[in-house]
Amino acid sequence: MSEQMRRHESDHEVPWSLPIVVRRSKSKIARHIDVLEAAATAVVMFLDDPRSQLGGEWHEAVDYWRNGAIRKVVRRGDGKKLEDARELGCVSVSLGGDEEFGAAEALVFPPGPVQPLPPELKKLQVSGTEFPDGGESSVPAAEAVVLIELSPGLTLTTGKAAAQCGHAAQLAYEQMPAEALRQWRDSGFRLRVTTASERSWADNAQQISVIDAGFTEVDGPTETVRASW
Repeated sequence: MSEQMRRHESDHEVPWSLPIVVRRSKSKIARHIDVLEAAATAVVMFLDDPRSQLGGEWHEAVDYWRNGAIRKVVRRGDGKKLEDARELGCVSVSLGGDEEFGAAEALVFPPGPVQPLPPELKKLQVSGTEFPDGGESSVPAAEAVVLIELSPGLTLTTGKAAAQCGHAAQLAYEQMPAEALRQWRDSGFRLRVTTASERSWADNAQQISVIDAGFTEVDGPTETVRASW
């Protein structure tokens, strides 16, 4: 728990964050659950990308950010503003989509100071990151290497929940044994997000616990999500 708490309570003098942008289409909006899974998957794929690894163009920034609080800020965008931001360089993941709902897309950009932001990111909105419920995950439990469980006692906006799921996915990526990580990578970092039952949450059998600092939506340090593999 000390490592998890350190990750969420310590910070650099000038706070850094990992920017996550989710597409919010006006014509065919994605489901809440698909956005959470796309964001969590994109975070891990960003960390595993060669550009984030030693010798990669993003490595120095990623390493500095990971040595402090793993803050993540979720913004929304669509159309030209989203495409302009994409040109900065990012890792993008698209998931879900059917006749009723659009596919969820999450883009993860290299971390940097919370201010000033690149103009292309500053134009995108932090507010309004709410997506319709639309039901449970379409990822079968048997196919998911990592299970991320939201606290049954909290109601979070999609943007806030996406950031918390991103934290859980990152901590799983950093802490799971090498063989488990290899299997997760081979699966395309397949994961499933669900809301824990009261009994599952009480059992507390998951390997990863995320304690949110309580700056937004929750009051004070609060356990928001857990993960297991």
